[in-house]
Amino acid sequence: MATTVRRPANLALIHALSAAERGLPVIPLSSTKLPALRSPHRGAPERSHCHGECGLPGHGVHDATTDPAGVRALFAAAPWATGYGIACGRPPHRLIGIDLDITHEDGATGTGPGPASPSVLDPVPDSVPDSVAALQRLARRHQFTVPETVTVLTPSGGRHLWLTGPPDVVVPNSASRLAPGIDVRGAGGYLVGPGSVTARGAYRTAPGTAGLAPAPCPPELLRLLTPPARPHRPQSQPPQGSGLVRFVLAAREGQRNTRLFWAACRAYEHGFGEALAEALVDAAVRTGLDEHEARATIASAARLTAGP
Repeated sequence: MATTVRRPANLALIHALSAAERGLPVIPLSSTKLPALRSPHRGAPERSHCHGECGLPGHGVHDATTDPAGVRALFAAAPWATGYGIACGRPPHRLIGIDLDITHEDGATGTGPGPASPSVLDPVPDSVPDSVAALQRLARRHQFTVPETVTVLTPSGGRHLWLTGPPDVVVPNSASRLAPGIDVRGAGGYLVGPGSVTARGAYRTAPGTAGLAPAPCPPELLRLLTPPARPHRPQSQPPQGSGLVRFVLAAREGQRNTRLFWAACRAYEHGFGEALAEALVDAAVRTGLDEHEARATIASAARLTAGP
């Protein structure tokens, strides 16, 4: 029994060390794809803004390291880890992850990569309503080519494209902002690394891409990933969406997730969902909701309200 339990963790550590050797900062993940180490500040009366300055592990993506000794120490503290996350936006690669959820004509999410695991570069008819087709339509519209790059196949049939960004550009995380089913992992986010095992299955590198280096993000796509800063609003005006934040803060136990989802839907419907997301997460956490659950709820709202 002990051997069966430890084997995924040992494999996860091996894969994580290999990634760290290539300059990719890593953290251990549980089978739920969340950071395996819990925050050392959980239970504190006020939300902690510590990003690891306390010297203790458990700060999510802020723990990510390429140091082999540091990687081993993180996994030793989380022997139940079955996978690893790769921090995006960090030097030297400054990884940008394009997360493509695969759906089919009946609207169902795919359960596997499908026959032959087609490349994202393969032509996809416009009639196929999935995120691969959506990305290719964006490429045609904005005149860029999706480069050959490291591609990781997910247990649900989706895929992660690994791209690199320039040092002077910060790419934010987003959910379905480019198009339905296309999520972006940038600064402060992470990608599940190939070789990880989750409750839904294993992540693996697509055939023919394991030996590739992450390709530079095309400039035209990079511009889409980094929307211009919103104009400054006079301080005398209340922040847009402040009423929605107050609505979430007023939630009692049993209402927290429902109120957060409703408020996030309204924010995305009125066009300021991305701008209000962090304030909604903060409000939800202050009511007692777990941060990861709050972010997942907001991402669901973004997908639900995304236009065609």
